[in-house]
Amino acid sequence: MIRSLEEPFVLRNRVKMPCVGYGTYLEEGGEAYRSVYHALKAGYRLIDTASLYKNEKEVGKAVAKFLEEEEELKRSDLFITSKLWNADRGYDKTMAAFDKTLENLGLEYLDLYLIHWPANTRQFAPEEAKKLNQETWRALEDLYLSGRVRAIGVSNFLKHHIEDLYETARIEPMVDQLEFHPGWLQYETVSFCKEKGILVEAWSPLGRTTIFSDKTINKIANAHNVSVAQVCLRFCLQHDVLPIPKSVHESRMKANLDLFGFILTAEEMAALDGLSNMGGNHDPDTVEF
Repeated sequence: MIRSLEEPFVLRNRVKMPCVGYGTYLEEGGEAYRSVYHALKAGYRLIDTASLYKNEKEVGKAVAKFLEEEEELKRSDLFITSKLWNADRGYDKTMAAFDKTLENLGLEYLDLYLIHWPANTRQFAPEEAKKLNQETWRALEDLYLSGRVRAIGVSNFLKHHIEDLYETARIEPMVDQLEFHPGWLQYETVSFCKEKGILVEAWSPLGRTTIFSDKTINKIANAHNVSVAQVCLRFCLQHDVLPIPKSVHESRMKANLDLFGFILTAEEMAALDGLSNMGGNHDPDTVEF
């Protein structure tokens, strides 16, 4: 279990990832620039974006501004993630999309690149979907072997999607970014990832709005004199899952990093594990993005 903000998660290739990240979904333009800049100032060192978010340029500008001001820090002190969108699946399109992402961010390399969603059988014939995922993964492998990205992985891939990749993979995925929070644990896929040495990242670690009114979570938060958000993020860490919270409010940004002054008891973790039906709005096997 991670015991301090300075303690990283370590990927299968020994690359170290900060234990809490900052998400940028639904942030565009000036808001994205300001939020990422303030997040970096607050102490975040992992920034998560995607081509879908249409904010890579603003993220890159905020990173550049921060490093310009913080002379004691280097690019290597930050961990920048982006993701390949669905329209760019396939080997050649993936390579071109990665080039565009680096250009947008103004960076020479990425720390982590993910396939945003698996091709599924709602949109493609089963063998076509499998082949498309495998060809896309082959491109990520070549990007990794070229040194242009330090780690590669997937997002929203369920156990069977990852198993399909293994049929042709030269390099095993290092990360799977999933929806994960109290009330939505994705137990089968998370257990599979841990068995295979794949780090699970949590998108939407604060869940849906129903979480903030849940009596169980509020009782636990009150017992520790912390917020519901802090309980959810600490819950992720105690499951060895890396949370990527998002807030545009500086005070909440800081609070979302303040996760190491309390520990959830075994009984509290069991109570949170027992919550249900608070997530899963997008099924990777049926989405039509």
